[in-house]
Amino acid sequence: MAWLSPAFPTGGFTHSHGLEWAVESGDIANGTTLRTWLTDIITCGSGRSDTILLRFAHRAAADRAAVAEVADLACATACCRERQSESLDQGKAFMLAAVPWGVPPVPERIPYPVAVGAVAGAHGIPEHATAAAFLQAFTSNLISAAVRLVPLGQTAGLRALAALEPAILTVAAETQSATLDDLGGCAFRSDLAAMRHETQYTRLFRS
Repeated sequence: MAWLSPAFPTGGFTHSHGLEWAVESGDIANGTTLRTWLTDIITCGSGRSDTILLRFAHRAAADRAAVAEVADLACATACCRERQSESLDQGKAFMLAAVPWGVPPVPERIPYPVAVGAVAGAHGIPEHATAAAFLQAFTSNLISAAVRLVPLGQTAGLRALAALEPAILTVAAETQSATLDDLGGCAFRSDLAAMRHETQYTRLFRS
């Protein structure tokens, strides 16, 4: 809970995962459109893929070479430069912040879900609990960005989070039996938003 708290210094608050472009383009304008957008990311996009990667890093926690393979795959599957930087920057920050708890030897370039999975696995934290908590924290961070960008009120943000809990739990459960061959997605609008954010004229977020 400490590692996935908004207070844990991973720098997640500086990233919007392409949400900033989606708001500027009008794709996200209220709580309803935000929930639709995030449902797609969780079930068909990076939320699902990152949870699979986290699970495999968790299982490989004792094997640095195996963690490195998962990290390389995570880097390769990023849809664009900013999405990759978002994950790598947060992964590096997470590993530095987790030092007081003790961290396993991992590659220097380690994406965020791989970092969380490897550290949780090394500490014997149950894989499924880690996956569900990671996905919930991922969703909460994007809602926080939307609250600032749209803007939405805090109550609307909480309504969105409550409405997305079934999708979070479903994806957490479905990824238990997933293999690395199941990586991929079809949240194309989200990927395009991340790409277009790179050249967006006015930006509050880094991705």
